Amino acid sequence: MVSAYDELPRTPANFVALSPLRYLDRAAYIYPNQNAIIYAQRRITWRETYNRCRQFASQLQKLGIGKNDTVSALLPNIPAMIEAHFAVPMAGAVLNTLNTRLDAKTLAFMLEHAETKVLLVDPEFAALATEALALVPQDIYVIDVNDAEYGFSTPIGQIEYEDWLLEGDANFEWYLPTDEWDAISLSYTSGTTGNPKGVVYHHRGAYINAASNIIACGMTPRATYLWTLPLFHCNGWCFAWTMAANGGTNVCLRKVDAEQIFKLIAEHKVDYFCGAPIVLSMLINTPEDKKTAFDHRVEVMVAGAAPPATTIEGMRNIGINVTHVYGLTETYGPSALCASQAGWSDLSIQEQAQLHSRQGVPYPLQDSMKVLDPETMQEVPHDGQTMGEIMFRGNIVMKGYLKNPEATAEAFAGGWFHTGDLAVCQPDGYAKITDRSKDVIISGGENISSLEVEEILYKHPAVLTAAVVAKPDPRWQEVPCAFVELKNGQTATPEELIKFCKQHLARFKVPKDIIITEIPKTSTGKLQKFILRNWAKERAVDEFN
Repeated sequence: MVSAYDELPRTPANFVALSPLRYLDRAAYIYPNQNAIIYAQRRITWRETYNRCRQFASQLQKLGIGKNDTVSALLPNIPAMIEAHFAVPMAGAVLNTLNTRLDAKTLAFMLEHAETKVLLVDPEFAALATEALALVPQDIYVIDVNDAEYGFSTPIGQIEYEDWLLEGDANFEWYLPTDEWDAISLSYTSGTTGNPKGVVYHHRGAYINAASNIIACGMTPRATYLWTLPLFHCNGWCFAWTMAANGGTNVCLRKVDAEQIFKLIAEHKVDYFCGAPIVLSMLINTPEDKKTAFDHRVEVMVAGAAPPATTIEGMRNIGINVTHVYGLTETYGPSALCASQAGWSDLSIQEQAQLHSRQGVPYPLQDSMKVLDPETMQEVPHDGQTMGEIMFRGNIVMKGYLKNPEATAEAFAGGWFHTGDLAVCQPDGYAKITDRSKDVIISGGENISSLEVEEILYKHPAVLTAAVVAKPDPRWQEVPCAFVELKNGQTATPEELIKFCKQHLARFKVPKDIIITEIPKTSTGKLQKFILRNWAKERAVDEFN
């Protein structure tokens, strides 16, 4: 029997597909003359940003770009990168932000796999882009995004970005999805096994996580946000869309520089920023004569390795409060946070650090996060001892992996997204990671696959066995540390092996330490990485001392 409740109509008057593009439309209407973007001497208002994005979208349409076409960007945190987050989906297309730290071969794989049709390139990465494009079979329309703050290089594209925008239509009737499940962006994982996987976000998830960020931060209206987090990383954790929803101001920072961060915080009264632990470490260790004083409260969200007590205390001493968040590329960036409870601030710094070192609880608008037994899919006891796997379910979970149905099905087995992170759930319901099932190393906020590094080491003619683990590092939190056994009769020094790795890996993936030794194994020949991790920690302690 049909209920009278079910007979009520869904119409354009009472149902609209969710899309973060609406945030830009609203910000331009309510705050037309407020600065949306500040970059060096440039000031771009919300009305101007809206118009520029419409021009951008109209120009994409003229190039034949439409629904589900991929537009890639190899850009630092500059205005064009923020504009791309709105303009590309305004044309119905999918934005693919490329990690500027990767090598040309990896970028070429991404461009080909995504079937990229348009590529925006900053002059700093022109040579890298040229090398990558030479490896890609399809024709790609390249747009040079000149930046006076960096300087100019020889053009590699068909046209310059600002010249291209001038030809666009500021009154362009942009695309608003009727289905919020439509793809909005594509981000690649760091390739924990084999080639990187293409993670697809939808409009609904981007809209919801953008709003969820505001709640998680306790963000005040018209806030000022400093871009220390790379916009290529999970679409800047959705904060480009968040700042439009907030009606705030984006302060762009081309390169993370501690002295410049202090200056910008003081000059623009920055309220919020995000980043990896290395950013916090840089700020704490900035010489006093390089710091610019500020007298207002600043909040930072940090992901990656949990901040130690010295970091929390050091940040508070310079007027910055730290919140630990957790997530993955597959969850739009942060999808959990260590939500602070009443009374925590009265505890000692060491006690606070212990509490804040956990991955915590679901993000405000994430449906669920639990530690489950991956075999039974039952929640583990909240005893702080029984190990399970952190899993997510809700709107802030990817659409799936592009062109990879097997990996998508595996990731969503049992109706939950499997993170691969092993954890316990403590008595208060907060999750704490105890290990990473895939041995991913998080260095400076970037994921490094131990398997990828091992594969390169195995290509060296002198290497018999290689095992790569995380080694604690005071600057990067973790760095790759390799243990290597050589073949009988072969010789190689750690320096030679590091040089070899540099020829085949992005610089941040190269082992910072290589130890030539006999690697401990089980009776079945399996490498005992837990022993190697302990060895790496001991070496780190010796170096610290």
